Amino acid sequence: MIVRANGIDLHVELLDPSPPGSDVGRAPAPAADDTRARTPSAAGTPGPPTAVLIHGMASDTLASWYFTLAKPLADAGFRVVMYDLRGHGHSERPRTGYAIDDFVDDLAALLDELGVTGPVYLFGNSFGGTIAFGYAIRHPERAAAIVAIESAPPTPAWMARVARGLARAAELLPRQDAVAALAAGRREGFGRRARATREMLAATTLAEELPASPLPDPSRISAIGVPVLCVYGAESAVAQLAPEVARLLPQTRTVVVAGARHSVLVDRSETVRGLVLAWLREECGVAPAGPVPTHPDHIPQEVPGWTPPSPAARSSSATAGAAPRSSPT
Repeated sequence: MIVRANGIDLHVELLDPSPPGSDVGRAPAPAADDTRARTPSAAGTPGPPTAVLIHGMASDTLASWYFTLAKPLADAGFRVVMYDLRGHGHSERPRTGYAIDDFVDDLAALLDELGVTGPVYLFGNSFGGTIAFGYAIRHPERAAAIVAIESAPPTPAWMARVARGLARAAELLPRQDAVAALAAGRREGFGRRARATREMLAATTLAEELPASPLPDPSRISAIGVPVLCVYGAESAVAQLAPEVARLLPQTRTVVVAGARHSVLVDRSETVRGLVLAWLREECGVAPAGPVPTHPDHIPQEVPGWTPPSPAARSSSATAGAAPRSSPT
């Protein structure tokens, strides 16, 4: 569906909570013994909470959530909202308007248009996590919790990485045969995403506007009072930001997935799914409808016992904003 919000058309996909034991995306009234996620509605009766899934920058779209976490969250009792960011996927692509505040304004306007009134659970992949943090900073009363995958709040260190990644993409992708060379040996669909990134960077001021975004004072980031889960790939350079995020937001539970890179959401979707559902139950009091899935081959490692990747690993890993490496930002 297309929703007009903040002056542009946004492509939106919705999943309603699934009834217990059903694969259907629209739920009847919950049974008395249904322990899935519910929050009080404006009328005081239990209603489904809303999970907003925000994808990354440049090469990403809502599809990264659609095929990984959207259905499990609906099965756990959430009303799921996914949308393509401005300039991405099937959403409108204005020439300008790509500062952080523009993306936060889009999200706030979209939720208003959809009639979402209560606090929402914000899920962000890569730069989508930064939008989630930005929304919680500006609308603290409307945030219930944040799950940030390979992401960070809008800090100078993180935005410098984003700027470098966008600059590399803007320089490399227009070169003749660059997309074909980069796509060789990579997963299906990489070439298509790289071409889409090239077209978007050529048609918009994203690469110039986003790095120049005004950043909030660190005290405003630290004022975020909701539970936070951060998930990183151990082989991703973005994981170097984990200590700063934990310092700014001490309530954060940070998990580093062994052997994973920036594309951990897609490459380790079962692991991420298990981590998220378990955290929602333990930290937010939201209980999944069934047993939490786990993957015996991918055991997450808590930050206190984690050794940052070596310089060699960092140089070969996906970095934030590096669309040529197929890692969404």
